[in-house]
Amino acid sequence: MRNFAAIYGKEMRSYFASPVAYAVACVWLFFSGFMFRNILLEFNRICLTYNQQPMRTASLNLNDFVVTNFFGIKFFVWIFFVPFLTMRLYAEEQKSGTIELLLTSPVTTLQTLVAKFAACLSLYAAVEGVGFAHVLIANAYGSLDWGPVLSAYAAVLLMGGAFVAVGILTSALTENQIIAGGVALILLLLFWVIDWAASFSGPGLGAVLSYLSVLGHMRDFQRGVVDTGNVVFFLSLIAFGLFLTHTALESRRWRQ
Repeated sequence: MRNFAAIYGKEMRSYFASPVAYAVACVWLFFSGFMFRNILLEFNRICLTYNQQPMRTASLNLNDFVVTNFFGIKFFVWIFFVPFLTMRLYAEEQKSGTIELLLTSPVTTLQTLVAKFAACLSLYAAVEGVGFAHVLIANAYGSLDWGPVLSAYAAVLLMGGAFVAVGILTSALTENQIIAGGVALILLLLFWVIDWAASFSGPGLGAVLSYLSVLGHMRDFQRGVVDTGNVVFFLSLIAFGLFLTHTALESRRWRQ
């Protein structure tokens, strides 16, 4: 536990000692704030329009319009931001040569991997935590149904863990941070759009592709439905990504 805490602390300090954490947080919060403002203003405009058409008023819902659209954008945009958080985790160690010291130290590969994963996910969660202010502002405009909001945030954390696991894997496979970030971005985009390919495939292959789609597993969370199957999917993706990373690092350790 002491080794985990030491590596976790080192990773968190390295994030905040460089511009990475501040740049990602500032750009993300600015972009998400801008999108939230536009969605909220659009909601307000439609409300004013619906006031002139009473028969359609019941179809307008704060959760359905603001929260669902806002979280849908958040889910997608994190694809582009997470690789910036993960690309340096092992690639930088390999480029500087400290990976050899790390692999030959008394600290186990698993301890190092889990600590790096936890540090990156903590930063991700911290940025998301600041963005919770957007939901509070939406609640000021009307009474939110907090069930779908909380389940959507659960999806954000599960999705973030899966994205971080994929990013760590690509970082462990190369010493070039740009390549690590680029490959992670491509893989995450593939997980996002693979559902589209399912519609052009046969029943068997289509079912497999639909299951692998991140987007398909997010929809229930946005509606306030926490399906254990969706939770298992994200946890499995996290475990599989970390397993592949651990395997790659262990193979390198034996080559030392």
